Amino acid sequence: MLKSDVIIACDFKSAEDTFRFLDLFKDEERKPFLKIGMELYYAEGPSIVREIKRRGHKIFLDLKLHDIPNTVKKAMAVLSRLDVDMTNVHASGTIDMMKAAKEGLTREDGSCPLLIAVTQLTSTSEERMQQELLIGASINDTIVKYAENTRAAGLDGVVCSPLEAGMVKEACGKEFLTITPGVRFADGEVGDQVRVTTPARAREIGSDFIVVGRPITAAADPVAAYRRCVKEFLGE
Repeated sequence: MLKSDVIIACDFKSAEDTFRFLDLFKDEERKPFLKIGMELYYAEGPSIVREIKRRGHKIFLDLKLHDIPNTVKKAMAVLSRLDVDMTNVHASGTIDMMKAAKEGLTREDGSCPLLIAVTQLTSTSEERMQQELLIGASINDTIVKYAENTRAAGLDGVVCSPLEAGMVKEACGKEFLTITPGVRFADGEVGDQVRVTTPARAREIGSDFIVVGRPITAAADPVAAYRRCVKEFLGE
């Protein structure tokens, strides 16, 4: 099982932009754990994953699969060949879909990257969830239920905002992982996310991994911002 860590969201549009950013860290003893999302993966394909792995980084492949169980199973079987450390699906795809994802991701030797599920995106407020998605339960109840479904499907944890990490742990156990975007420095901009907190507070309330994008990637000194984030979250 991976140890708690800060994951940098590499939300760049090209390999060139990504490697320009990663070159800033070439002298760092700690190789940052990186998230590769839809924009970069769709722009560059599997080759970007292979090259970043070759450079020694751990990878969270954030594609949020959501389809019928058989389609997700087959897609995960393809992704399993990329040797990523973590990947994900949408919990709203149902327990059967999540079970199929786990089955597809598990390699012939029985090894499997961490598989987690998204509960509700950090850009989703309770008002939007109820008015636009017609989900009548509260956002907290929905997130806990989705987390319980994820655990029942045999997955390793969920993506949730740090504000829900504690209640997920309470419902699903301390070993059930919480991966939390929506983390900003106390003196930083919130951006387009509505459920956010600081690295230190995220750790206090139960986050195992935090995903940090613009506060690091758009910083005047990304390496210093990364070090600050690691210090605040992990105390290192």
